[in-house]
Amino acid sequence: MTSDVLENDSKEGISNDVFYTVLKSQAVLWLLSFNGWDKKEKKNRNSSFLLLGMTSLLWFLFRTGTKPTRALYPCQRAALETVSMSAQAFLPAALTSLFVGFSFRSMRLSMDKMKAGIKRYWKPILALVIILPTAGFGIAFLWNSMQPSGNDVLLTLTPQVATTSPASDIYVLQGRTFATIPNLINLMGTQGLAFYQSDTTGANQGPTGLIASNDVVLIKVNSQWAYRGGTNTDLLRQLIQALIDHPDGFEGEIVVADNGQGFGNLDWAENNAEDRSQSFTDVVASFATDYAVNVYDWQSIRPTEVDEYSDGDMNDGYIRASVLDVDTGIRVTYPKFQTTDGTYVSFKHGIWNGTAYENRLKVINFPILKSHQRYGVTGATKHYMGVQSEGQANPGGLGNGHYAIADGGMGTLLSETRYPVLNILDAIWINANPYPESTCGPRTTYEAATRVNVLMASTDPIALDYWAAKHVLMQAAELIGYTNLYTMDPDSDIRGSLTEAFGVWLPLTEAELIRNGYTVTCDESRMNVYITQPLSIPIDIPSLSMFLKEEVHRID
Repeated sequence: MTSDVLENDSKEGISNDVFYTVLKSQAVLWLLSFNGWDKKEKKNRNSSFLLLGMTSLLWFLFRTGTKPTRALYPCQRAALETVSMSAQAFLPAALTSLFVGFSFRSMRLSMDKMKAGIKRYWKPILALVIILPTAGFGIAFLWNSMQPSGNDVLLTLTPQVATTSPASDIYVLQGRTFATIPNLINLMGTQGLAFYQSDTTGANQGPTGLIASNDVVLIKVNSQWAYRGGTNTDLLRQLIQALIDHPDGFEGEIVVADNGQGFGNLDWAENNAEDRSQSFTDVVASFATDYAVNVYDWQSIRPTEVDEYSDGDMNDGYIRASVLDVDTGIRVTYPKFQTTDGTYVSFKHGIWNGTAYENRLKVINFPILKSHQRYGVTGATKHYMGVQSEGQANPGGLGNGHYAIADGGMGTLLSETRYPVLNILDAIWINANPYPESTCGPRTTYEAATRVNVLMASTDPIALDYWAAKHVLMQAAELIGYTNLYTMDPDSDIRGSLTEAFGVWLPLTEAELIRNGYTVTCDESRMNVYITQPLSIPIDIPSLSMFLKEEVHRID
């Protein structure tokens, strides 16, 4: 696929969104209504079409810029068609006026008509002189904020309503400057999922909220890979800020943690962020002076087997199950450790206060979406690999979780340790290169990543992975030129050279979670998908074109 085709595919959707959303918005219809759009007088229609044509021409010139080939884009052709139809309505009267001549008398008459026209049509003239340029600056700002650059790809994402119960909710944001944690929290709040637990009911808060003011919040990030292979640290900064901005005042603690299984680093020199030097440790350090925010690298304790605090063992290390799980074959392992602020944390049981466990530990699962060379896709579910201590695929640890993924082992790990209160899936930059491409994940260089500017969340990690793989990862892969996408397809059971097909192990993980009492799903009919974008007004170009053509025909 050539770069020109890619540019057309990725940018054209933005052009249509910006131009036609403005064209069909209430603001434009309001302006046109002042100029007799709905009146029957022919001259009023003519002036309305003049305003519409001028707006379309300005858009055409703005969008085409110094690149003439853009005039061939569908949006540009549609704009020119609008200019043409406007000219058909207006030019006959304009051409007739030319035959009046340029006598002083005709000029005086023209001036009188101009004064009368200004008096009668001052509102649309004011709009052209003041309102439209002001709006133009706003559109230009929005355009710049959404404009793809480098390897950016614009996805077409569609909301959906579940037709079967029980249903899982998926929250999706799209847009370069719009896909942020605060906007995600707002979207969840509008759909009834309060981020903040509080006795006061209000925007994004209430008794059933996720995070209480005194909780210990463990943010499980992906730190195993540098470059674009790990969780976006800009988003991590936003999440920590949102937590400490708790409406009741944050009195708890925040721990950023991961087990990179001997490969990871929470302080990489090159990271997934706008400022590539900004590591997880850097983000934590910027808060640690004023708040109880710290970081813990579980790699340092992954070979150490310990007992629980309740058994009298106060050492940091990993708890290791004595037997393999009968359904998935995994040997469950999980960390227990003391934070730099002195808190004793058992990933399974909670916060140890010296005599008992307090259920104040809340886990936010914060992975990045990408392809995987063994299991097809890495998302919220496989991300729990960084909770356990791997010792089979990577000697030095205590468990066997990597190969147990094939039989649904992540479902056992999720359900028998600590289930996350929220899964936030980072898809600002993704690895959309499917296996067996050499640039396939999980390792992701800057050059191998594709920017799609999407941020997603759900309390159901299975539904989130299914929908994200099918509608974000696969669509991005197709847009950048790939056709063989079976390794990413949640509906495919083709293993090929994978260790196990994504479409096989994800349902097995679903089944294991359901056996343990969790409501999760791989069934799209049981998914509500809420999508918010900077421009979300429905666009109906065929109806608009038909309407304009009918109006021109009536005038003729």
